Amino acid sequence: MFPILLTVFLGLGPVQADSIAPREGWQVRPTSQSYQELVDGLRAAVKEAGMLLVTQASASAGAKGRGLTIPGNRVLGVYRNDYAVRMLEASIAAGIEAPIRFYVTENADKTATLSWKTPSFVFAPYMDEGGEKLSGLAAELDGVFQSIADAAVAPQ
Repeated sequence: MFPILLTVFLGLGPVQADSIAPREGWQVRPTSQSYQELVDGLRAAVKEAGMLLVTQASASAGAKGRGLTIPGNRVLGVYRNDYAVRMLEASIAAGIEAPIRFYVTENADKTATLSWKTPSFVFAPYMDEGGEKLSGLAAELDGVFQSIADAAVAPQ
């Protein structure tokens, strides 16, 4: 870990990425797809599911603009206004969590991993306030996000 940090801070070379490790509340789906294939597949799956790509951020694209090369890394925020309205009716505070994000990372072997925090996990801190409305919404979104992921990682 320390050599990687030293490399990044001193600009001694490219950062090496490992796969995302499973963790509480996350879904982690390693694939045989390349980073760009997975990003493209995810975008198409979001559209096919009738959801919207609301935000995007890419550390690797930003680094490239600075003349640095790091493994592919993109966060895609996905949501839709009808879900936002229902969420806010249940809990104003939960609004900080929207859009819910997918995370695409490039592995050292040039494959890519798709990860996301499940909506139920994301909204868990607000359940006392949001009650059954928020719980039901989160469960519904768990299914939506799972179906998007399944479509994104399916062989093309």
